[in-house]
Amino acid sequence: MTLKEAIKLFRYHQRSNLRARTVRSYQPLLQRFEVQFGERSFDSIGSDEIFQFLETVTGDHSRSTRRLRYAQLKAFFNFLINKCNLNMKNPCDTPLLSKTFKTPKQVARRILDREIVEELIYNTQTLRDRLILELQARCGLRIGETLKIKVSDAVDRRLVLKEPKSGKESEVAFMPEQIAKRLHDYIQQENLTPGDRIFPICYSTARAMIRQLGGRLNVVLTPHDLRRYSATYASRNGVPLEIVSKVILRHQDLKTTQAYLGRVTESEAIRWMDVLHGR
Repeated sequence: MTLKEAIKLFRYHQRSNLRARTVRSYQPLLQRFEVQFGERSFDSIGSDEIFQFLETVTGDHSRSTRRLRYAQLKAFFNFLINKCNLNMKNPCDTPLLSKTFKTPKQVARRILDREIVEELIYNTQTLRDRLILELQARCGLRIGETLKIKVSDAVDRRLVLKEPKSGKESEVAFMPEQIAKRLHDYIQQENLTPGDRIFPICYSTARAMIRQLGGRLNVVLTPHDLRRYSATYASRNGVPLEIVSKVILRHQDLKTTQAYLGRVTESEAIRWMDVLHGR
């Protein structure tokens, strides 16, 4: 089997089983890999050649991008080896490659304090801005999801999110009663029709608004900080991880959710031991 044939088989598998966004992320790498090795036998490509190829295509990229391209190539070989029951070792599984393209050290994520989030929300100048912040900080929405919501997507305390990041046709997010009421009051106040976007602003405008609100409190703030806060606040208040992951953040994998949660301090650990077992 030539590499060109292997890539064709892999792409067919991707289109049938993976999200469109994931498939697109592989395309530049596989195209260049095919150009260089397309007519070669799949099992003839060695680890040294893969190392040189990755150095060439990722040499001027960030460490995280270099790691991603290595992981994608490794996944490609793993799939073909398993699919075709090939008696060969993955050429990406060598100390040189794994060390060169190792996962970057994770930087501890900053988690907002509840007092800061409350002050941010209550200091907003308009109901529109308050709702944008609340849908992120209380309901866990991404800023892109928030800005795409139409009036017809808001049904009682449910928000139907069309074409979400997961690749599904739609997902459902839930609102506390008071936020749902404020949202429906805002829709009536603005005389919006079912097909209207509730927040017809662009991402850069929303980001600037959130950054400006944070600046008033001397906090460097991004929209995603609010979504991350929603997860940590729920977790710290006893909400099961499965609910935080599947309902609030709507992640496919619990490991992704765990990366969102802030580090537990010693005082928090002691407080939870008291909650669970008494003083």
